[in-house]
Amino acid sequence: MKINAGEIRVGMLIEYKNDLWQVLKTQHVKPGKGGAFAQVEMKSVNKNTKLNERFRSNETVEKASLEEINYNFLYEDENGYFFIQPKTFEQIEIKKDIIGEKGKLLTENLEVSVSFYNDAPISVDLPNQVTCKIETTDAALKGQTVSSSYKPAVLDNGLNIQVPPFIESGDEVIIDTRNLEYVKKI
Repeated sequence: MKINAGEIRVGMLIEYKNDLWQVLKTQHVKPGKGGAFAQVEMKSVNKNTKLNERFRSNETVEKASLEEINYNFLYEDENGYFFIQPKTFEQIEIKKDIIGEKGKLLTENLEVSVSFYNDAPISVDLPNQVTCKIETTDAALKGQTVSSSYKPAVLDNGLNIQVPPFIESGDEVIIDTRNLEYVKKI
């Protein structure tokens, strides 16, 4: 689907120079002399390279058409994660480098949204919040101000996060999967 250069937004996937690019930053510039343009910083989904490109406002770019399908997480092995589609019972494997650090948040039967481009999985979107258990945490230091006194904690899945001082080992907490930050105690 063709879109105008002025319609490019952060997070969008576009097809450009025979590759698939994710938009990281975009800035609309209208200089005093000459036509307006969009300055776009993109990252290649396949090659992991970055590109800064300038599109004139009258240019069009091809927006990538993605197919999103819901899957449930089954299990992992040393190479990848395995998911099953609940309606068709079709199983797929997604390599660990596609999911990255967020793969540690996957739990059995967790429903995720998998984005496909040309029948190949390119990204996995977890729910915005998941429940985790605190494995270990440091003791809170007395006398610190409440606003900035976060302490390090290790979750049962091995992730390190910052939590408020009243959180103890064994507590269940909700984690935001987009930025891996503490939300609230259960």
